[in-house]
Amino acid sequence: MVILRCWGFMEIERQESILAKNGKKKVEAITSMEVDFAKWYTDIVKKAELIDYSSMRGCMILRPYGYAIWENIQKILDAKLKATGHENVYMPMFIPESLLQKEKDHVEGFAPEVAWVTQGGGEKLEERLCVRPTSETLFCEHYAHIIHSYRDLPKLYNQWCSVVRWEKTTRPFLRSLEFLWQEGHTMHETAEEARNETTKMLNVYADFCEKILAMPVIKGQKTEKEKFSGAEETYSIESLMHDGKALQSGTSHYFGDGFAKAFDIQFTGRDNTLQHPFQTSWGVTTRLIGAIIMVHGDDNGLVLPPKIAPLQVIVVPIASKKPGVLEKAHELRDRLQKAGISVQVDETDNTPGWKFAEHEMKGVPLRLEIGPRDIENNHCIGVRRDDGQKSEIALDHLEDNVSTLLDEIQVALYQRALKRRDTMTYVSTDMESMVRNANEKPGFIKAMWCGDRACEDKIREVAGLTSRNIPFEQEHLADTCICCGRPAKHMVYWGKAY
Repeated sequence: MVILRCWGFMEIERQESILAKNGKKKVEAITSMEVDFAKWYTDIVKKAELIDYSSMRGCMILRPYGYAIWENIQKILDAKLKATGHENVYMPMFIPESLLQKEKDHVEGFAPEVAWVTQGGGEKLEERLCVRPTSETLFCEHYAHIIHSYRDLPKLYNQWCSVVRWEKTTRPFLRSLEFLWQEGHTMHETAEEARNETTKMLNVYADFCEKILAMPVIKGQKTEKEKFSGAEETYSIESLMHDGKALQSGTSHYFGDGFAKAFDIQFTGRDNTLQHPFQTSWGVTTRLIGAIIMVHGDDNGLVLPPKIAPLQVIVVPIASKKPGVLEKAHELRDRLQKAGISVQVDETDNTPGWKFAEHEMKGVPLRLEIGPRDIENNHCIGVRRDDGQKSEIALDHLEDNVSTLLDEIQVALYQRALKRRDTMTYVSTDMESMVRNANEKPGFIKAMWCGDRACEDKIREVAGLTSRNIPFEQEHLADTCICCGRPAKHMVYWGKAY
């Protein structure tokens, strides 16, 4: 198991040594991922100023740059949710214990992670209050008050908030006591409508991850063992990190009418009979920022896809004290801003080399360098963050050229991540090869499974792998289960995961 540095570790002083020769790392303060992947990750979240550690164990302070990435995620995804008919609401933070207890399987699944409030002001509370780990029970209580007829359905609600889960081991963005997320909660007239909602929202997540975050995902259904507490079916998108570990990047759940029955939610149907509605929930969290780091980052720091980057272009004036250079840099900024591109000019008094390393560490997709000779030649120099390629950009067509480069970077990042995932995906048809692949080849392992929980547990015990999901796109790799030799029912993606 990879364990990141304990939160609360004092920040290492930034090293400003620039190593521009022979392709060496430009920022010595970032540990190479090949040397220590966990420390590489922690170095980036600190050095790129994404988070700071809180005095409260396991709670992170999202610094402006880190929060700006989340704001972009929220802005883009929120628009997609509203385009599919969903409305934003806000539920209370606290859940009375009696309310949480109404759905037995649900509360048992969350019991180890629940934080409880037992005192308010100077008085002990008569009933404990749960600090929400998720909001199904709150939404159900509300739906019982407002759903009376089939005309009241569907209810398509979404909430942006924070939740608390009392994790034993915490890692910045990936697992913390409190984290930010969105959680959709919907009610439908029929099971078919609810199931369609469940898969539709999973596809929204997959589309967002692939087109906005440039992160390829595997869509599929979770096994019975791995499904969400209280759900009938859970679906997930799974992505692969640089180190070959999987990250569950989003989930969508079909609840059937179980919660509706537990909370006595009924409506008068079209046939004038009382019926229970069918429910879904789905969500993504700030762990997507951790995924961006571990899918695209390199030894010089963050590498941000242009569509999610808070700053898409940084303009670095060269010899800025010479007449006209700073003014020209401002002109480039103003032109790009009018074209809808997020851009800044670095006017600090640091050396150009320091500026280059700083903005590479923060993952700015494109750097523009402008100096006296560039002005004479009516061009600037563009440097891509993803591959370091330099090119001359004609100032007469600045906006179009920069937009084209940003689009190329977005596509290139996705293709690079897809190629890496495909290269790190292996097929096993017997337990011996599965164990060997698990020990020697980090990544996904595709293998056939009979559907028996005992075999799933055995694979985890012997190979150290968990089922990631049963992909929608099935392949027939063998006739029999890799574990027991009985007839196989599914091809499953297996892996070690965060």
